[in-house]
Amino acid sequence: MSSSVLALAAETGEHAAQGLSPIGFGVVTFAILVSLLLATLALRSIGTRHRKR
Repeated sequence: MSSSVLALAAETGEHAAQGLSPIGFGVVTFAILVSLLLATLALRSIGTRHRKR
């Protein structure tokens, strides 16, 4: 199935138009970085709660 779709895209020249726009890359990158930031803050909070005093 995918080979026939790729063959059709190669014949019609639509393969160059696929993909994300630069704004799309920015949005995806921003979402990934925010999720990593939230995970870091969550783990940091757990680490400070379990620290021996």
